[in-house]
Amino acid sequence: LVSSLSPVLSALGCPFSNQQTNMPPKKADKKPAKKTTAKKTVGKDGKVKRKAKVETYKIYIYKVLKQVHPDTGISSKAMSIMNSFINDIFDKIAGEAAKLARYNKKPTITSREIQTSVRLILPGELAKHAVSEGTKAVTKFTSS
Repeated sequence: LVSSLSPVLSALGCPFSNQQTNMPPKKADKKPAKKTTAKKTVGKDGKVKRKAKVETYKIYIYKVLKQVHPDTGISSKAMSIMNSFINDIFDKIAGEAAKLARYNKKPTITSREIQTSVRLILPGELAKHAVSEGTKAVTKFTSS
């Protein structure tokens, strides 16, 4: 059986393809597994297609979590929920700011429109904290 498979084994690069033994193979020293690269698909026109990069807030969520609770982790499902939450809030604020700019016949969304839309979307005390943190961030950005 081994002799009939030896051409196939040698073609696959098997080191014991030319040997005929009845002994079980020796255990090799453990080496780290090779990382396989993702296969690139070829389109109809022969060009190589690549997967589109998906932008997420995962690294930023993780950094903030470690600032607030250094010993706490987060599951991938919870991270996905947080990412969806941030995307949702961002869409709501951007949409409201766009409406405000349109109402005032302005072509540009400024920090004023963002601030007003945050006040409209977020309830009470949360809006006050968000506005103060946003103002602080804009001041820090413009000063540096």
